[in-house]
Amino acid sequence: MSATTGAIPPRLQEIIEDFHVSDREEKLELLLEFSEKMPALPDWLREHHDTMDRVHECMTPVFVHAENHNGKLHFQFDVPPESPTVRGYAALLAEGLDGAAPEEVLQVPVHFYRGMGLDTVLTPQRLNGIDAILAHMKRLAVKHLGASAVSNDARGG
Repeated sequence: MSATTGAIPPRLQEIIEDFHVSDREEKLELLLEFSEKMPALPDWLREHHDTMDRVHECMTPVFVHAENHNGKLHFQFDVPPESPTVRGYAALLAEGLDGAAPEEVLQVPVHFYRGMGLDTVLTPQRLNGIDAILAHMKRLAVKHLGASAVSNDARGG
């Protein structure tokens, strides 16, 4: 499909392809489906919501938390249900990048959504939201890379 395919984790690539082969109406329906299937925050994170990062670039209140389990990142998002487009972006990114190494998250092309055709059905302002969410996920990946390096140094590795 594109020259950047190798830089995209397999699950995100599958999502991109699903959108790519869909017509305009189906793209919007898929985005809504992702919005609706976004998992609720686990109880422990809901109780510590103040530890989540806010994606300030989004007009919608978007909060994200990343955990690193054995070098693989897992993202949790909190986005209001009354913002289905932004919620859909967050859900598809969380699913598409779940279990990716921090280095893999950093390699995702900024405008990966062009392969999905979202730029043909959504306004540039709307697309800024997906850019902002991915950029924040990449910042969290960098933090986790730094934490890995520190823990490896502490072990002498």
